[in-house]
Amino acid sequence: MKHQLFLLDLDDTLLDFRASERLAFTRTLGGLGVTRVPDALFTDYQAINLDLWRRFEQGLVAKDVLKVARFRLTFERHGLDLDAERASLLYLDGLADSVVLIEGALQTCAELAAIGEVGIITNGIEAIQHRRIHSAGLAGHVAFVATSEACGHAKPDVRFFEFAAAKARAFDKASTVIVGDRLDADILGANRFGIDSCWFNPHGLANETEARPTCEIDRLAQLLPALRESRG
Repeated sequence: MKHQLFLLDLDDTLLDFRASERLAFTRTLGGLGVTRVPDALFTDYQAINLDLWRRFEQGLVAKDVLKVARFRLTFERHGLDLDAERASLLYLDGLADSVVLIEGALQTCAELAAIGEVGIITNGIEAIQHRRIHSAGLAGHVAFVATSEACGHAKPDVRFFEFAAAKARAFDKASTVIVGDRLDADILGANRFGIDSCWFNPHGLANETEARPTCEIDRLAQLLPALRESRG
């Protein structure tokens, strides 16, 4: 097989982040004494959180600011007198254990590890992502984890991919592929770094961006066949 190094995104590629996020958010609010979490509150949190992460990826906001600001802004919007810093601590602790696997994630990682080396690349928080990987049962198949927090740069910055490549036992651009759900971070990053990419697109979204994946799948079970077909 052409590919020997598989760089896999974590959230919404291997782990269902939306499901995990909802569980962790509900538990966080419960820890602050809020027994019923309105849908509008969670929806606003998601929008605020997404905006802050996009700004982080552009280098416009620090991660330590992001962790607390997403709760502070959400609480302010809904007129809630709650401690944003405590919410941040509760959420991060809860997120590490609120893992939901994407269908086929465990089997896919095992199959790829039998072929070559598997690395996880994520813009998430170092300690939390390691805990989530262990909680999900993926750690035994993963050779290394590269996070934006440890690197100091986030996907799609080429420096992040250089950081990830340096963690591999052996790195060759021609035999490396990135698998991820985000065109703007995973696929565009692969394009800029000069390596193959597979777009995990379970919702059948249209690609209206400059990012150009080598192949595209809507289920993880399709990954190996797609990579074999794209061997060039």
